[in-house]
Amino acid sequence: MIVREKILGFSRVKKRLVTLGIDTLLICLSLAAAFSVRLGFEGWIYSYSTVYLKSCALAVVVSLPIYIRLGLYRAVLRYMGPQVSFTIFRASFIAFIGFTVAESFIGLNVPRSIPALYWLISALLLGLSRYAVRYWLMGYRLRDILLSPVAYKNATTRTQRGKPVAIYGAGSAGVQLAHALEHSKEYRSVAFLDDSQALRGRVVSGKPVYQPSQINAMRSDTGVEEVLLALPSVSRRRRTDIVRSLESSGLPIKTMPDLQDLTSGRLKIQDVQEVDIADVLGREEVKPIPELIAKHITQQVVMVTGAGGSIGSEMLRQALQRQPKALVLFEHSEYNLYTIDQELQKTIRATGHNTRVISVLGSINDPTRLLDVMKTYKVDTLYHAAAYKHVPIVQYNVSQGLKNNVIGTLYTAQAAIASGVKNFVLISTDKAVRPTNVMGASKRLAEMALQALSKEIHLTFYHAEKFGVRSGEVIRNGTNFSMVRFGNVLGSSGSVIPVFREQIRTGGPITVTHPDINRFFMTIPEAAQLVIQAGAMGKGGDVFVLEMGEPVKIADLARRMVSLSGLTIRDEDCPDGDISILYTGLRPGEKLYEELLIGDNVTETEHPLICRATEEMMPWSELKRALDDINRTLGEHRYKTTSELLLRYVNGYVPSPKVVDWLYRQPLHQADVDIVA
Repeated sequence: MIVREKILGFSRVKKRLVTLGIDTLLICLSLAAAFSVRLGFEGWIYSYSTVYLKSCALAVVVSLPIYIRLGLYRAVLRYMGPQVSFTIFRASFIAFIGFTVAESFIGLNVPRSIPALYWLISALLLGLSRYAVRYWLMGYRLRDILLSPVAYKNATTRTQRGKPVAIYGAGSAGVQLAHALEHSKEYRSVAFLDDSQALRGRVVSGKPVYQPSQINAMRSDTGVEEVLLALPSVSRRRRTDIVRSLESSGLPIKTMPDLQDLTSGRLKIQDVQEVDIADVLGREEVKPIPELIAKHITQQVVMVTGAGGSIGSEMLRQALQRQPKALVLFEHSEYNLYTIDQELQKTIRATGHNTRVISVLGSINDPTRLLDVMKTYKVDTLYHAAAYKHVPIVQYNVSQGLKNNVIGTLYTAQAAIASGVKNFVLISTDKAVRPTNVMGASKRLAEMALQALSKEIHLTFYHAEKFGVRSGEVIRNGTNFSMVRFGNVLGSSGSVIPVFREQIRTGGPITVTHPDINRFFMTIPEAAQLVIQAGAMGKGGDVFVLEMGEPVKIADLARRMVSLSGLTIRDEDCPDGDISILYTGLRPGEKLYEELLIGDNVTETEHPLICRATEEMMPWSELKRALDDINRTLGEHRYKTTSELLLRYVNGYVPSPKVVDWLYRQPLHQADVDIVA
């Protein structure tokens, strides 16, 4: 093992010198074997030793330059493909011809059959030695090399079908991908791209390695039409640099499924994916703090509402890795619940976890169902991800947005109190800060409800009768409430990314509401990890804010996605481009810029990407009266009055001047005046 690691650590020049030395010994050994076969060992030792030594010197002088010229030393032994066998055969044959001509020219008295024997033996030894070294460097033992079966491949099946692609990354992952592509009808690898100077001009698995600066030459030499990334171990920032360096090439850039999934058969080459847009944005993820991420999950009963959504399902995946006692999936969509249930069950079978998965259909507006579930399974930690979050949809459906996001959250929180849930974490949004739409206002009201509850050790429930409690009955509150606020997550159901991809696929145009609109972005797994860690730091009523990095212009994001697809933007500067961008105007309630903080009172936490914000709140008794006022306007669809009430109660709310709800009715009753007076 130590010797192997030392050899792998040699410089490129040193490795070549070692290989040349070994080949020199093999040439001499091949000649000795040829003389022994023809004359017998004792016969040539006593009669032809001088001729043998001269033949060795001649063979080395003739053969090594031929081996070098034909690329025998450009191939990386660890990633040597079967095509090297032909190179060895050809090189040894030309060396045999050269040796035969040279020994005749200088008049060496060598029996005529010896050069032919030398050729056959040298070709055999050169090939066997290289394959033996290859397997040894890959970690095989001598017994494995000698006794493992040889897998022959039918060369005729590897025709020139499929799209010619270059693989970025000539390491072990790239070589595995190249081998996987040998059986693909969709793609065929014709070259490698790698910025390692040690691989410059080399051949890996029979394919030339080009530097990124040689992309034009590579396209001319090989006809490459696409680049596939094989970079499983590099950092996010490094992937970003690589993707950006390739954008101007005009080649579509894609990434492949995880190689473990390929080899296990779970995914196929056809599952080629678009480049992770997170690689374009360049945000480096921070590793979770183990103590925080396990604190409220390991060996506890964890419940997630909105379990089938993009955030809820990722919360469950993250939680499962920390081995909870049970996972309670609460979801109103049967299909979404089935999908995440099947995924978790499959993961449990594959990993051997003994976590129990309970998949429950239900609505957060049904207190009886919420109570039954929490009490039955004695939930310890609850992550509340259930929400309506599409700004335009909620803007046109005010009553349902407020009932689901505010009343539903409050019902879930009160059920948690009644059931003795220890920790409750609300997943909020940056749209709750100085909202300009009903969705944002509803999420801020939900935050305010939890802030108010967290200050009450004993309280009376809102709509107490729905929880089987007498009106005015005092309930003890032992639940720790916290809220986590962040921006957009990449690839979620509300993200622009899948919309843009579909628009690019169909030839455009890409629709963007405004040239200057921007948003914060982070990946779904990172957001879920940070939510779990933030919740573990909650002391009661905390509003946690995730560090989202720099905001990204949506129009710039669209342009980069077009470039990654190997296409060009059609505009005034490039009228013959492939895809145009159409600006459609801001939608009702939509903001140009999002914020994460209402005030400036922010403190750091033990996690570098999580801050704690101290913001205004409303006492529980006042909040209940505010919710009563708002509820009275919803039943009769008096949403102008609703908007005025939200303006009163939600700090920083700037409503749209026009109510666009599908069922809006103009205020006709004195009740409207009474409520807002």
